[in-house]
Amino acid sequence: MTRAKTLRGLALAMGYACVAIGLLHVLLGNAAIPGAASAGPTVDSLGRFFGAIFAGYGLAWLWAARRSPIPAAAVRGLTAVFLLGALGRLLSLAVEGRPHWFQLALAALELALSPLLFWLADAEERAEGETV
Repeated sequence: MTRAKTLRGLALAMGYACVAIGLLHVLLGNAAIPGAASAGPTVDSLGRFFGAIFAGYGLAWLWAARRSPIPAAAVRGLTAVFLLGALGRLLSLAVEGRPHWFQLALAALELALSPLLFWLADAEERAEGETV
């Protein structure tokens, strides 16, 4: 599989996954968070709001994935946000302690995918430049 195809596949997967996860959080609130107990209406409201924002983040990935070529600047920007989320999880781990195992798995995935996405960011732009 070429770098360009890998980038497109990952961008689409990121988009669909983030939209689905975001909408799940909007619909279920705190119940969408593994290991979380009811945190009351204030935190539930906040979580549902952030779920909508996360769904919008997924739509941005889908927008980028549907461009030809996929814009490297968009991939880098979206990946930077993704990496910032992973760093936020690490900060929470340091300040608040160990979360549910699923949150640790997500942090590992975010930390592993970010460098790969940065590396692939310009794959389609490069491939298009090589064919000209």
